[in-house]
Amino acid sequence: MALAPAIGQDRPESILPPGFGEPTPAPRPAPPAGTQPARPATPGTSQPQPPTPGQPLPPSAMIQPLPATTPETALPVPAVTPAPVDPTVLARYEMPESARRSLATVGPVTASQGGLETDAFGDVDGQYVETLMRRLTAPLPSRWMSILLRRALVSRVDTPSRTNGADFAAERAWLLLRMGESFAARAVTQGVDTDNYTPKLYQVAMNASLATGDPAGFCPVVPGAMRYAPARGWTMAQAMCAGLSGNPAQATPLIATAKRRNLASGVDMLLAQKVVGAGAQGRQAVTIEWDGVDQLTAWRFGLAMATGVAIPDELYATAGPQVRYWQALSPSVPLGARLAPAESAAGQGVLSSAALVDLYAAAANDDDTQSAASATANDLQTAYADPNVGNRLTALRQLWGGTEGQPAYARLVLTARAAARMNPALGKDDADRLVAAMLSAGMDRTAARWLGAVPAGSDAWAMIVLSDPDAYRRLTYADLASYSGGEGDSALKQRMLFAGLAGLGRLNQGDIERAAETLNVRIGAENAWTRALDRAARAGQSGTVVVLAAIGMQAPGWKGIPPEALYRIVGALRAVGLDGEARMIAAEAIARA
Repeated sequence: MALAPAIGQDRPESILPPGFGEPTPAPRPAPPAGTQPARPATPGTSQPQPPTPGQPLPPSAMIQPLPATTPETALPVPAVTPAPVDPTVLARYEMPESARRSLATVGPVTASQGGLETDAFGDVDGQYVETLMRRLTAPLPSRWMSILLRRALVSRVDTPSRTNGADFAAERAWLLLRMGESFAARAVTQGVDTDNYTPKLYQVAMNASLATGDPAGFCPVVPGAMRYAPARGWTMAQAMCAGLSGNPAQATPLIATAKRRNLASGVDMLLAQKVVGAGAQGRQAVTIEWDGVDQLTAWRFGLAMATGVAIPDELYATAGPQVRYWQALSPSVPLGARLAPAESAAGQGVLSSAALVDLYAAAANDDDTQSAASATANDLQTAYADPNVGNRLTALRQLWGGTEGQPAYARLVLTARAAARMNPALGKDDADRLVAAMLSAGMDRTAARWLGAVPAGSDAWAMIVLSDPDAYRRLTYADLASYSGGEGDSALKQRMLFAGLAGLGRLNQGDIERAAETLNVRIGAENAWTRALDRAARAGQSGTVVVLAAIGMQAPGWKGIPPEALYRIVGALRAVGLDGEARMIAAEAIARA
């Protein structure tokens, strides 16, 4: 798998509706003293382009806007931020030097809170990493790879060379949005002081506020955006922020001017007016009708979420899966309507198993919840708390969708802790699903207790030997050959088990060579991607390794991921100290292939 095809997604662009483009070049504030200056790009180096309002995204990446009704010009903002303009006196007054945050290290989650170490990207070229992030297709097929990538992107890390800290934060937040991680994206953008924002970060910050249904998030950055990255969307944001601050006398003429200049129309303008009316002394009611609207945009999603307007299901079908994850995280969506997108989000790693269970528990007490959701909540309660083991197993099978075929992975995530409460001696017939459920939530030691109770060569056995954190011996070729492949694509799962065990160092070299030849897994093959991954692993750059590992997992599903790639990914993660995630990804391959 060559690097170029793996990262060949079209460049991301803004998800604002038509007519919200035409940024114009302007100077920007300089980073504070002591931060890394942006250096000129090497001649001939391709520059990753920032998301520019008014341009559509690829359908697989984001939301497509409606066709433009007025001529637009998309003027890309260079990745290398232009030269310094002194911060305003007001900014210095509001933010004393002791309280200002450096652009040298940016991110909301420290290593002590579960993030990566600050040197996770080492001395890697920042423009190279930004390009990888920009071209990475999301969402990924692996729940555990997605969780690890989110962890890397929100970590408080040093800004790599040849990039500005605010621009690097923008690229991280933009990728998080494409993954469906709306609140994580907003946290990254808010980790930069507003007087250090760059044009790229202004644009991504607007998208993050829309994805979280929080137009009030525009307000702290509107003045700077109007000065340094002016665009039609920010003109509308001015009116909304005036309304939200209880100043309709200022909002009304701004809306009138926007109408006169045709900055927005139809449902886009009505939603903005509804936000204005939601502020104190708004004194206006706006009715939203979706008739004639055939495309969901981030503008429409964000303002609808902010004002409690229900979006028709058929419009969600016009957007990428990320938007369903945004919906699952939105507190303005009624509980009953959040359950289906929440299951999808949990299967992707956006929601945890505990969060999904809590959501069903809340829905069980909600009078507006539909009967099917209530029945699921009742089965879930039985699976967790019934004193009779048989009743708990029956409820689990019901949640998994009967006894035939493989259950949806989200249902394994939903039942993870209920599965962990089962006695290995009493759940042998359902061991494959029970172990897969436990490992979907990372309960590796709990799953390892089942090793003596499951048949050697079963799916449950394969997942346990991959995930066991206390494995004390290497397996033999005979152990590997005993695995039948279980349900699903048995040939692929045999190859995935070999790739995972080899990457984790749980086979000796002779058995690795023998199995690689027998199963036709070319683990020694090299290309641009494998060489880049090996270099990052040798340098101990855990952040770079995670991004490159995600590059290697771009596929519609697990069946599109070559075993050779899994071998390289697992080995590289293990080399930089991410052994737990490596084991979980290897076990997930068995559960989902």
